[in-house]
Amino acid sequence: MATTTKLRPRALVRASGGPRYAVALAVDALGTGLLRPFLLLYGVTVLRLSAPATGIAMTVGVVVGLVCMPAVGRWLDRGARSTVVAASMLVRVWGVALLMMTPAGDVRLFAAAALFLGMGNQAWPAAHAALVATVAHGRERDAALAAGRALRNAGLGTGALLATACLAGGTTALQALAAVTGLAYLAAAALAWSVHVHAGPAASAAEETDDGSAPRLRVLLGANVIYVFCLNVPEIALPLVLVTQLHASPVWPAAVFVANTVLVVTLQVPVTVLMSRFPRRAVLALAGVVLAASYLGFLAATTLGLGRSAPAVAAVSVVCTLGEIIYAGSATALVTALAPAHVLGRSLARFQLSTGFGLAVSPAVITALAPHGPGALWGSLAGATLLSASAVATERRPLPGRPLKD
Repeated sequence: MATTTKLRPRALVRASGGPRYAVALAVDALGTGLLRPFLLLYGVTVLRLSAPATGIAMTVGVVVGLVCMPAVGRWLDRGARSTVVAASMLVRVWGVALLMMTPAGDVRLFAAAALFLGMGNQAWPAAHAALVATVAHGRERDAALAAGRALRNAGLGTGALLATACLAGGTTALQALAAVTGLAYLAAAALAWSVHVHAGPAASAAEETDDGSAPRLRVLLGANVIYVFCLNVPEIALPLVLVTQLHASPVWPAAVFVANTVLVVTLQVPVTVLMSRFPRRAVLALAGVVLAASYLGFLAATTLGLGRSAPAVAAVSVVCTLGEIIYAGSATALVTALAPAHVLGRSLARFQLSTGFGLAVSPAVITALAPHGPGALWGSLAGATLLSASAVATERRPLPGRPLKD
């Protein structure tokens, strides 16, 4: 059993990459929060594209953006850290520039802009995790990763609120929003690059491509595809159920989303530090159990009838958010703990591939299951998540020559 890590705020900032890097994360998150929820509106309102064409272009951008991950992993394994983080931000600057240059009705240029934005969004998590793993170690690294996620959620939430306030300005306001986003990414890239974090080569291991870590990580990556569905529950599954099936006021899904953001921002670091008492693998398995229990809670809540179901769903969403927090605090940390140093970048890239794939397919799966009733949706999610948690808990094969710690 591990000891609990207690970090003062200054130590936590240092473990997260330093003050300048923390500011870069905040500015980048703010820019993403300004644009991400309203990219669809930009395509429809400013560029006069059809909603289906805009949605397809955005989806293609996200999926094709995953293709860059193997190259990102190799770049990280050559020692680059802050450079890759800055590059992930600069790519999004180019995406915003393309977006602003796109004439009305040009879906191909909009798709190109979405592709660059998707590439940056996919590359950033692996690059950030590799940078933190370079400047911090052990449970201090886990807490720093959790702090980065809390900071990012705060920036995303703030950016989304500011963007919502700008919507009343119409087309001009949305174009200004895009310009501010591009400037935010540019400033964040400059700050991230100025940190100058680089990992030394892994000596004789640098030429190796695998030392047995792949079998150890394969189960984790497969389980992660199912775990990551929880991130789309507040944004997709609950609004779909509350508004279209329970006929509740749109205020309910909005309240659930706000509560989710606030809880993640306030509890991510304390819960991660609390869970540092236990092995990371056990904590990740626990996250699956908590998520599955929340899905069954949603199933029970939908049977209460009109008037009572919506408050019950909102209450259960707190349990789901707790599962999300435990999952987010342990999954990336477990990957960084399991991966040998010379393949850390490729391991994190594969993890991001599994995350991106899960996020890409989960809306289609959720919307396909929902019409078949609450049992099909929540029962399927609960069953799949429990199977994933079981696989994580029982996969205990050690790497050759390395003791089993997690």
